[in-house]
Amino acid sequence: MLLYCVIVVSEDLFLRVTKHYLPHLARLCLISTFLEDGIRMWFQWNEQRDYIEATWNCGYFLATCFVLLNLIGQLGGCVLILSRNFVQYACFGLFGIIALQTVAYSILWDLKFLMRNLALGGGLLLLLAESRSEGKSMFAGVPSMGESSPKQYMQLGGRVLLVLMFMTLLHFDSSFFSILQNMVGTALIILVAIGFKTKLAALTLVLWLLAINVYFNAFWTIPAYKPMHDFLKYDFFQTTSVIGGLLLVVALGPGGVSMDEKKKEW
Repeated sequence: MLLYCVIVVSEDLFLRVTKHYLPHLARLCLISTFLEDGIRMWFQWNEQRDYIEATWNCGYFLATCFVLLNLIGQLGGCVLILSRNFVQYACFGLFGIIALQTVAYSILWDLKFLMRNLALGGGLLLLLAESRSEGKSMFAGVPSMGESSPKQYMQLGGRVLLVLMFMTLLHFDSSFFSILQNMVGTALIILVAIGFKTKLAALTLVLWLLAINVYFNAFWTIPAYKPMHDFLKYDFFQTTSVIGGLLLVVALGPGGVSMDEKKKEW
């Protein structure tokens, strides 16, 4: 009981200290994979174009359009989100980029990468929910929809999609450490998904995912000319984006469709 009280007090203290800049850090982390990929499209223009042309046999022009669309769409979306201008349009554009890359790079048939892309989409869904104006109803003088408002369900969908990232981290072997990690990780992702003790569970997942990301995706330790460097770099920034989505959950809470919200009515 004493340990639980210490944890709750520490959580409240952390949220009070970070409440002014945590949403900004969350947005920066969330768009990091799009920013990195957009820059990579610029520096690896020829390689990306040649890959698309060879894989899909679509011709030089369409392959060039694909690379150009990814470059402008991702960098432009990042600028709009960081400047807080037309955030909803930027989110829809980045949703389109995720869908386009899922098909173009055959991610649709790779369950691990598909789940990570869905988790990335969950982070964007939370960002889209955050960008919606608070307390606005469709018509003047009409009460807001409250719990049934689209924003609440965006937050629910975002939370559920975010936890898919952790499904790819489960290890199915008989070692004590793996079993313990799977049990704790599963408990935490269930808490985030149903919205119970959401901020504490999401913050714990942030710390866990940050440690895993730095340890397993240390691309800076691999020479740039090796293919593994690009693979780990891509994985690192995609994981960082999921961390950004979880930080949004910590900063903004789970939303109306959650057990934490329902507890206030009990």
